Amino acid sequence: MIIPKYIQSDSCIGVTAPSGGAYKPTDKIRFENAKNKLKELSYNVIFTDNVFCDDGYGRSSDKCVRAKEFMSLIKDDTIDYIVSAKGGDYLAEMLPYLDFKKIKKNPKWVQGYSDNTSLLLAITTLCDIATIYGYNFGNYGMDEWHDSVKNNIDLVAGKNVVQNSFDMFEDGFFDKITGLEGFNFTTNVELKPARNEEEIIMSGRLLGGCLDVLVDMAGTKYENVSGYAETYKEDGILWFIESFDAVGERIIINLWKLKELGWFKNAKGFIFGRPCFYKAFSDISYEQAVMTALEELNVPIVFGADIGHKEPSWTMINGMNAEFKYKNGKATLKY
Repeated sequence: MIIPKYIQSDSCIGVTAPSGGAYKPTDKIRFENAKNKLKELSYNVIFTDNVFCDDGYGRSSDKCVRAKEFMSLIKDDTIDYIVSAKGGDYLAEMLPYLDFKKIKKNPKWVQGYSDNTSLLLAITTLCDIATIYGYNFGNYGMDEWHDSVKNNIDLVAGKNVVQNSFDMFEDGFFDKITGLEGFNFTTNVELKPARNEEEIIMSGRLLGGCLDVLVDMAGTKYENVSGYAETYKEDGILWFIESFDAVGERIIINLWKLKELGWFKNAKGFIFGRPCFYKAFSDISYEQAVMTALEELNVPIVFGADIGHKEPSWTMINGMNAEFKYKNGKATLKY
């Protein structure tokens, strides 16, 4: 496993938009504030040309442009850390235009979440490079950084932070008025084990992301998950999964598909984040849908972790060995 160089004082962070662009006025305020706050920590920030663009259909720019701007950061020796501007729906379109040989020869931290799952999964399983399922760039622009944002920067700087469950999370989407807002906490964080265990300890190499995107990637030439799981079978894979638009019946079939493709053959356990939107045509719950597909694997499964669209979120590093501990509705994650 290739671990990119940790950032340090005067490191340069490159921000690009491989999916959607940050085109709203409040986005621009937030991004400039993020740039200033990172500068206060002695980090430099550059934006590629497409960061503040939108094609009217949810893309920052044409797929070839997005790939070119991402690769420009890969090839730039002054850049140590690449952060996505936003999520969206169409990042996968640019994957055929990336040069994965150059990506492997120039390993850098690449971070984003949601639609960025496809990029991270490709880099980790094809290039054997650790990637970060974590905040898109806008969250650095909140006026007062939440502890999860501080943890994110500390981890990319090489500090072995123990991430603990947070007290509350933001259950919903709230419009930015000034662009500098923090999280709007509404609901208590409470994790639940699948089988009512009082305590769970599991470890392995982290791998995962947004289920919606994982399923889209499965079986394409831009993932080698089954081969990756075989390569690291001695460590085993500790899966983390969250979802944006989840339908109970589709969760069952989607997880079945990934299981049949061999993705879960060396799974040591599953950490599920909070689903963003969930519905079902039957009365099946999110947890029941997951267990219908995964019960037979007979590994620990925990729901409600601080991962995904209902923030705050942990910084999840694909490819890194991690230990997850659960007890009394809370958990810790340590690399």
